Amino acid sequence: MKKEFDPRMHSAEHILNQTMDRIFHCGRSIAAHIETKKSKCDYPLNRPLTEEEVRQVERQVNEVIRADMRVMEEHITRDEAGKLYNLARLPGDAGDSIRIVRIGDYDACPCIGPHVASTGEIGEFCIASVGFEEGVFRIRFKLRV
Repeated sequence: MKKEFDPRMHSAEHILNQTMDRIFHCGRSIAAHIETKKSKCDYPLNRPLTEEEVRQVERQVNEVIRADMRVMEEHITRDEAGKLYNLARLPGDAGDSIRIVRIGDYDACPCIGPHVASTGEIGEFCIASVGFEEGVFRIRFKLRV
């Protein structure tokens, strides 16, 4: 059975990934579970984040959402995409034309999932809880309309 993605939550995940990498230089999530009601992303970090750092991430994600950035897609060859992006998480049957999802000038990455047309459709991003274990920092989040 093919997994169904919620466009709002999936778009929020992209913004969260870029925000975490911009602030903590940790790259995109190493594991994620994206659901309509609540989602989680794991990041390789050498320490847990402080409460203020968690709130900083939440604020920055919400700033991008409120900026109402356009979400666009383009297709490039697999060879070209491989030079610019990590393709490890794409399914093997993604084909030779790779879809790149761009969120304004904030984020771009290969993706097969559905997205909103603009970040203003996402709603408010809320970090529900965080955890840290064995070098992995987990963020659980939800959205409010």
